[in-house]
Formats: sequence, structure tokens, C-alpha cells
Amino acid sequence: MKSLAKKSKGRGRQSSRRPKGASGPANTIKLVRIGNSRGVRLPKAVIEQARLGDEVELVVGDHEVVLKSLEHPRAGWDEAMRQAIAEDGGELTQEDREWLNAPIDASVDDEKEWPW
Repeated sequence: MKSLAKKSKGRGRQSSRRPKGASGPANTIKLVRIGNSRGVRLPKAVIEQARLGDEVELVVGDHEVVLKSLEHPRAGWDEAMRQAIAEDGGELTQEDREWLNAPIDASVDDEKEWPW
């Protein structure tokens, strides 16, 4: 066990464990004391990439803790689409309404499913 403990020491080391849906390399970071609690410091670039605001959703799973943005991935799209259609003089079609109301399937990996 000593060799495993030594391997996990260090700052910013890459980890082979990856949460489902993660993008980019996984890193090992240290828990820091915050009063009687513990916390992690997230770099500004990570916060921006994950689109995290001042409040996040905390999900605790089996051997993992996941922070999720409270911002809806399609926030504002419906209004932007309505405005674009209004500028073109048209109205929303049934297909447009179905698209706007479609649920987001988190199990779909956009990187694999969409040709970029």
C-alpha cells in the first residue's frame, strides 16, 4: 500500500479514473481544510469550462463527488430562436416547437454522435 500512497501524492497529477461524460485529462488535487470541513480549489479555467456559477448542484455517488452547473445547457435558445424567426417574418412550426421542448439526453456523447 505504501507505493500506492506515494503515487497519489503530488500536485496536479493526472489520474486514470474518469467520471462518465468527462472531457479533458483527469487531475488529482488535494482536499484543503476550511474550518471543520474540507474543500477543493478549482482553477478559474475549470470553472469557466464547466460553466459553473456561484451555486452548483452536488451529486454524491459511489466513490465520487460530482459538481454540476445549475445553468441549463439550452438556456436562452428558445427566445433567440423566436427572435430570429420573428425577424424573418415567420412563425414557429410544429417541428420548431418539438425541437425547443425536446429533453436533453445526457447519455448521448455529442463528441461521438455528431460529426464536427
